[in-house]
Amino acid sequence: MKAIIIDDEPKARNILKVLIEENCPKIKEVFQAEDLLTGVKIIQNQAPHIVFLDIEMPEHSGLEILNFIEKEVVDFEIIFTTAYSDYAVQAFQLAAIDYLLKPVSSKQVKNAVDKCLALIGKSNISSKLTELKASLASSNFKKIGLPVSNGIKFVSFEEIVMLEADGMYTKITLEKEDEILISKPLKHFVELLKNIPLFYRPHRSFLINLKYVSQYIKSDGGYILMDNGTSVTISKENRDQFLTLISSI
Repeated sequence: MKAIIIDDEPKARNILKVLIEENCPKIKEVFQAEDLLTGVKIIQNQAPHIVFLDIEMPEHSGLEILNFIEKEVVDFEIIFTTAYSDYAVQAFQLAAIDYLLKPVSSKQVKNAVDKCLALIGKSNISSKLTELKASLASSNFKKIGLPVSNGIKFVSFEEIVMLEADGMYTKITLEKEDEILISKPLKHFVELLKNIPLFYRPHRSFLINLKYVSQYIKSDGGYILMDNGTSVTISKENRDQFLTLISSI
């Protein structure tokens, strides 16, 4: 397999190249480019499987890559390399795009490459980049990328009724579709959605969308009734906080 590193910093490229060679045996060739347009030419000529792409570069940002490559022929995975803020990291996570935070570590590289290799041929990278660019440009997150069997499914926050822990999986209930079982624990989504005001965690096993709360029932120790008729447990320590929260909506 082939990879390319597109980064305007020679030192950063060389360090990453060494880390790839030492930790990713499936990658046999690693190309380098100092700017986006040079990188695009190498991509077109060499057809790499993975593109390591810096975001902040002179002339053209890494986010502009699809301006120079036809979306229909994009068959590689992208791993962004960045020193961006927590806000941007959340954007990467919500768009289901892998990233490496500078300074890069060998563990980061190995984990990101392993995930990308599993997604090659299944992931619609153009959709991911569209969502990422929209989030970064508007400073407003609206969707989350969910890893499903045949790739990534983008779902609006507004469509999510609730998320429920199911062992190391999470069952996600949507407004107009069947439930989706995602192979990530609930704590992954709790952390990812912690800054999205729509969502509230009434119990360690649930994360709910406040938009779909129908009623709070006092009997049987107290529980929440959702619009779809599902009963959601609320812990004693969260009860007063929840009642205060919904009274202000």
